[in-house]
Amino acid sequence: MKNIASIATVTVFSLVSISACSPKPATPAASEPAATAGAAAMQPEASHAGAAAPAESSVEGPVLETMDASNYTYVRVKTASGDIWAATSTFKVAVGDRVVVSLENPMMNFHSQSLKRDFPVIYFTSRITRPGEAASAPMMTGSPSSAGAPVVTEKIAAAPGGVSIESVVANRKAMAGKTVTVRGKVVKYNGGILGFNWLHIQDGSGVVKDGTNDITVTSTGTAAVGDVVTITGTVVLDKDFGAGYSYAVLLQNATITVK
Repeated sequence: MKNIASIATVTVFSLVSISACSPKPATPAASEPAATAGAAAMQPEASHAGAAAPAESSVEGPVLETMDASNYTYVRVKTASGDIWAATSTFKVAVGDRVVVSLENPMMNFHSQSLKRDFPVIYFTSRITRPGEAASAPMMTGSPSSAGAPVVTEKIAAAPGGVSIESVVANRKAMAGKTVTVRGKVVKYNGGILGFNWLHIQDGSGVVKDGTNDITVTSTGTAAVGDVVTITGTVVLDKDFGAGYSYAVLLQNATITVK
């Protein structure tokens, strides 16, 4: 009987020891502070990085954040599937306004030079409307065009080995795919749109009515309106970036040298 009692005592002692050494269930964490929760709300669009565009053609929701830069308005919109960023030409909007965003032209890992900010995914759209507005009546549409820019009338001499802007535009079919150099004055500049800086330059050649006086340039280089610049780029025809960004001729991936 003593042996049996001893065994029982050892068994009970062992069970108590095991129980004492076993980890206790973790205490539920306290609620996340409001400030941290607010910061987390800024991040949902990051989860879309590298993903394809949503199946929906448009989304609707309130504006959580907005800012203007380079003739564009950026908005962060709360939707049923998470926050999204979108941008279109400048329009009036305030935090809390409800908008409908057409999901066009998603740009992955986009860096805005004007805002000095990275966007994992942003939609450069031609249409942001108010709920109930006709789809054919966009809140704002447009592209980096020369509309509203001054017209250069003084003649600016071509760069050594270069050609006039009129020559490039008028003879664009023969020059397609070739690298050319032009010199002119910057009459309009939009930075950080669709991954490029957009310039319109004129050298006093050509005719305003037929558009041979102005050429569009895309570049990662920078310049200011009024600068006289030398541009070397590839002549590209019928370039369509979508969302109304269509050009009969432009100089693409150009280098910019300010005089």
